[in-house]
Amino acid sequence: MTPEQLLTFAVVAETGAIGRAAERLHLTQPAVSGQLRLLQESFGQPLYRREGRGIRLTAAGEQLAGVARQLRQSFQRATALRVALAGMQGGALAIGASTTPASYLLPYVVAAFRREHPGVAVTLTSGNTEAIVRDLARFDVAFIEGDVPAELPTDLAVHAWADDEIVALVREDHPLAPHPPGGDALPVVSLRALSAHPLVMREAGSGVRHQVSQAFVRAGLPMQVSLELAGVEGVREAVRAGLGVGFVSAMAVPRGEPALRALRLGKRGLPRHIHALVPHADALGGPALAFLAACRLPGRLQS
Repeated sequence: MTPEQLLTFAVVAETGAIGRAAERLHLTQPAVSGQLRLLQESFGQPLYRREGRGIRLTAAGEQLAGVARQLRQSFQRATALRVALAGMQGGALAIGASTTPASYLLPYVVAAFRREHPGVAVTLTSGNTEAIVRDLARFDVAFIEGDVPAELPTDLAVHAWADDEIVALVREDHPLAPHPPGGDALPVVSLRALSAHPLVMREAGSGVRHQVSQAFVRAGLPMQVSLELAGVEGVREAVRAGLGVGFVSAMAVPRGEPALRALRLGKRGLPRHIHALVPHADALGGPALAFLAACRLPGRLQS
């Protein structure tokens, strides 16, 4: 048994397939299979079984996967320390973000960061909140909307980064649209009034969908969901087409477009925070530390 075999096993256990693990490790499938075979021989019992195109861990394999993940985390910390000590002439930064921060906040921060550190390769991956949390291990820093999930890794730090508000979006000829449109202040609509109309909702896993659904549940009101769509633009287009009331971040409301109207959900609105999640906060690399500074966040966050 070697550290390389354990590191490979950790990736295979995480991806559930030898082929996907080989792609992530930049190895051939035979090379990965060979390492797994040697590791299994050293244990003298099966660690996994093939199942379709993937693999399923045995009980012994599940136990070993936990140890292998710890080794992989230690290796990642050592790598981050090496990059931090090497300075900012190179390196890479992987950012994950749910739809609102990815679309309306982070592009400006990333642009400013790139001007200061042109040698750092930056990737920004967007998805709904559930997808970003599920893939946290891929990122140096991640940004999500709404509530922070429980049972996150113990070495992950969390910090509130920005404030946002969810608003209802209606077409100008919708019964709930204000007439005349009014001034700068958003007109208010009650959840009870909204419950009488068809609703256009984001897909499962969306932070907006989760928070709106919870608001209706707390109010004890039904939701007439007429359509589910992935992405903010899809919701806006469905509202333009007259398919119902949509829900989006206030940042996503088109400016200067008379065809759509934004409504505040109740007198207090439906506010939420956008949080930064920082895996391995006790061993951040130089690019991650510099990016947190660009976001006006401390290098060591309070969990």
